[in-house]
Amino acid sequence: MTNLVILVGRIARDPETRTTQGGTEITQVSVVTDRPARKDGKTYKDENGYTAKDSEFHRVTCFNGLGQNVAKYCTKGQLVTVEGRIHYTQWEDQDGTKRYGCEIIADKVDFLSKGRANGSDTANEGAPDIDED
Repeated sequence: MTNLVILVGRIARDPETRTTQGGTEITQVSVVTDRPARKDGKTYKDENGYTAKDSEFHRVTCFNGLGQNVAKYCTKGQLVTVEGRIHYTQWEDQDGTKRYGCEIIADKVDFLSKGRANGSDTANEGAPDIDED
């Protein structure tokens, strides 16, 4: 049996990191992916003549060292590849209503473009090299 997720998308917002009481660092990012939109089972063009797109936002959770690297080197708009597994959760909110969640637990995050920090070119100083065309 396999639970494998591979996403290629852009960071939708800057990473957020927190530390549990046990000392585990958890970094979360939102990755947005696009796919062709469909009407009546067919793709269609938008008002500018481009293929219309539907965007999906994925909550990605990274632990410890991977999370530290993502927090340090990833910024909003950066293109990344995420490999991991899908994880579902269930809980009751304060009103006793059952809530459900879905997230990707990342095993690997590859940086496909360089990030930026306040318009600076030094945002990824010290980051691993990437191939650029």
